[in-house]
Amino acid sequence: MIQNTFCQNIKDNTKKPNIILIMVDDMGWSDIGAYGGEIPTPNIDALATNGIKFNQFYNNARCCPTRASLLTGLYAHQAGIGMMTETSNSEFNWGTPGYQGYLNKNNVTIAEVLKQQGYQTFMAGKWHLGMYGKEKWPLQRGFDRYYGTLEGASSYFKPQGQRGITIDNNEVITINQPNYYTTDVYTEKAIDYIKESSKNPFFLYLAYNAPHWPLQAKEKDIEKFKNYYLKGWDEIRKERLKKQLDMGLIDASWGLSARDNRVRIWEKLTQEEKEKVAYRMAVYAAQVYSVDENIGKLTSYLKSAGKLQNTIIFFLSDNGACAEAYDELGSREDRFINDPNYSGAVSYGIGWANASNTPFYEYKVKSYEGGISTPLIVSYPKFTKNNGKIVKTVGTIRDIMPTIIELTGAKYPETFHNGEVIYKLEGQSLVPTIIKGKQTNQDYLFWEHSDFGAVRHGDWKLVYDNIKKTKALFNLATDRTETTNLIESNAELAKKLDEKWQQWANTHFVYPKKIKK
Repeated sequence: MIQNTFCQNIKDNTKKPNIILIMVDDMGWSDIGAYGGEIPTPNIDALATNGIKFNQFYNNARCCPTRASLLTGLYAHQAGIGMMTETSNSEFNWGTPGYQGYLNKNNVTIAEVLKQQGYQTFMAGKWHLGMYGKEKWPLQRGFDRYYGTLEGASSYFKPQGQRGITIDNNEVITINQPNYYTTDVYTEKAIDYIKESSKNPFFLYLAYNAPHWPLQAKEKDIEKFKNYYLKGWDEIRKERLKKQLDMGLIDASWGLSARDNRVRIWEKLTQEEKEKVAYRMAVYAAQVYSVDENIGKLTSYLKSAGKLQNTIIFFLSDNGACAEAYDELGSREDRFINDPNYSGAVSYGIGWANASNTPFYEYKVKSYEGGISTPLIVSYPKFTKNNGKIVKTVGTIRDIMPTIIELTGAKYPETFHNGEVIYKLEGQSLVPTIIKGKQTNQDYLFWEHSDFGAVRHGDWKLVYDNIKKTKALFNLATDRTETTNLIESNAELAKKLDEKWQQWANTHFVYPKKIKK
């Protein structure tokens, strides 16, 4: 447990820490400066300098299941979102408890738990945990105020239609305002909510849609990166790898994963191709840059209001870099970039996603390290004693809820929602790592999503690819880039891990086959 002085503080409502969860969308492991990136992110980096950063922290490989686990402390299937959130035609409601497409009532959100503890609870940004029926919306799941999009993506400049903006419990509306940009407005609303709050502590969930497609950024930000990426993805990967090694973030034995075989050596591109795809990366970089700029606005306000010292800030991404729609040079025609009326998958392509995930293998959706690894920065000026330290604790998205419970002295309920039984937490508190810099890891960790899965035990990881019908075993201590499959020489270990995965699947509503409604 936490030091006695801290435990005494959390009994006093006026001294309980404020909590801020900042989640970015589809950002790769190496995109920010603190993790080796060249994109200027001084405000995010400052959180790492004044806090700790994890180099072995995991999400659930995709937006919906990650968000379900983040807010509930459960495996996504227990919360009802093993796949994606529901659509208007119930495409992702497969009629089974683990794949119904919205949060069920056998869980509680962080907001619901902290509200019982006297916290005011705010959310700004992307929800993506159910939208058909107001009982699935943020205010019905513990938040006092909400501003954002219920859907998985939107235009940054003009959120509209089904991908428009919801304010509290009001119906979705189209935004048509000059100089509107979601990253800016979500931050402004978050700050407004904090300003309007009473003396009670607050919980803020700030879920940016950036840098998720569509590629849309402010021109002044794009200008900062124009022509920079003409050096190409091969050079960017080398530069990021060197920075990661220099800062001690990664082990030299891992090496660099191979360039995706669907991507050419940069020098093989024509000059026209180089210019077009370098511009796409410039827009993407501008999206990340804007997130950092806005985090600076938020922390500056907290400092001026005298709240920063007693505010715990978590920063992380919902999955690894996104290669959708799996085109080498990016998807959709160039004319869709920065089109305010477009909210589809105009993206930066496989080549840049490969660079964003340096040094890891694969991308969003898959259970390889490139799909499930996220930066995690925890900044708590008042109590973190390991400022600037890289911690090697192996953590998962499910650990955030129990960590917040311990930090706030909250009580996790056995029943809620008019007597519904609440599943026991699956994560562990990271407070020992926050305070002391290390702790004992959980014994087994599991993943399953969209035909992919994995189990990690110690440094060993077994990965499933049900599309190719393959399994691969890796020793992450020496090969976190997953280049050498050791399954043939470690058949008994692989069998044991496979059995553990099956036991987990059988008890956590995980079904290997799609069972349609």
